[in-house]
Amino acid sequence: MNGAMTREALRAEWTKLRTLPSTAWLLAALALGTALLGAAMTAAVDTSHCPAPSGCREDLPRLSLGGVRIGQVAAVVLATLAIGNEHGTGLIRTTLAATPRRTVVLLAKAAVLAAAVGAAGTLGVLGSLAAGRAILPGNGFDAAHGYPPLSLADGATLRAAAGTVLYLVLVALLALGVGTALRDTAGSLTAVLGLLLLSPVVAELVGDPDWSERIKELTPMPAGLSIQATTGLDRLPIGPWPGIGVLAAYAGAALLFGGRLFAVRDP
Repeated sequence: MNGAMTREALRAEWTKLRTLPSTAWLLAALALGTALLGAAMTAAVDTSHCPAPSGCREDLPRLSLGGVRIGQVAAVVLATLAIGNEHGTGLIRTTLAATPRRTVVLLAKAAVLAAAVGAAGTLGVLGSLAAGRAILPGNGFDAAHGYPPLSLADGATLRAAAGTVLYLVLVALLALGVGTALRDTAGSLTAVLGLLLLSPVVAELVGDPDWSERIKELTPMPAGLSIQATTGLDRLPIGPWPGIGVLAAYAGAALLFGGRLFAVRDP
């Protein structure tokens, strides 16, 4: 792959993403939505419902990072707009005239999108943990009752935090792949958000516990969010890293399928 072509493609994709009118708003929504919903979820839980203040079984890092459920929506919208807008306006023809190698174009889009979502996701995650650290002691989750303050120095919390950022990036790449295949923003949004948000509902509605667990193991949102778990790992349908691997497989398959269609059909 030609280095100069790759640099030019990256520069062009960054310019297009940066100048998309909704980009700044969506990245802000991703960061703020993740942090604010996480703070709200954290504030809603205290030790009063536990047999004793020291007997709660809350996974506090996972609770604080729960706002990713709304943050992922902004990531999906941004990713589908990044590709759907070009097809909708016909700008994709200009893009391919400047960079004929379609694989280079798609990889550049993926790299720029991943960097932008990763940066916004990091801010959202840090904000969520800061809010949790400030709110939880007032709700009874303090050191006196056996709950140390949330800290990235704790290996499990660091894994949950970094994994949440990775989750957001992979969700964006999944949406980019689907958007490349469908070439329609509304259709891509419906498909990706349906896949992400409906699978946990279906898992809960299934009466058979074995099938419910199977759905959670094999669908992107329940499996991917297992990366946030820091306690009770033996009770999870799928472990943290295998779970994020399931989401990565979905994202990779979507990009490969979308990239194949992008390579063989007219823009």
